[in-house]
Amino acid sequence: MRQYDLAPLYRSTVGFDRLFAALDGFVSTEQAPTYPPYNIERTSENAYRVTVAVAGFTEADLSIETRESTLTIKGERKAKDGEKAEVLHQGIAARAFERRFQLADHVQVTGATLEHGLLHVDLVREVPEAKKPRRIEIAAGAPSIQPTIEGSVQTAA
Repeated sequence: MRQYDLAPLYRSTVGFDRLFAALDGFVSTEQAPTYPPYNIERTSENAYRVTVAVAGFTEADLSIETRESTLTIKGERKAKDGEKAEVLHQGIAARAFERRFQLADHVQVTGATLEHGLLHVDLVREVPEAKKPRRIEIAAGAPSIQPTIEGSVQTAA
């Protein structure tokens, strides 16, 4: 794999720390975790769903947390008292996991459900009104206002 040096970009930019941290994660030589498997779906223009395969985990074994722009899903099976069955073959993974997802600006978690061994986390992007683009009307033929030397306002003809 080809290694990229992003140091020159760090020296000439300000305020792009999250972007460069994400780029560093993409170009790192470490193998990304593959357990548990997951899907990311777009369910509408501003809605998304992250689905994580968590067979064998209950609601009590799972935790979902958002902090700043990171969604973290953790799972850890708690051993039941008196459960000491001899496993002859273990094909269903039951190991603890932590899966992190970087969220774009203004993306919020709206809910989560667990059904048939799949954890569904619903997200929506809600851009505040102040951040949405707005159209500025241009007034045709309106007089411009110019200050005079004495400080009073004079309308230009």
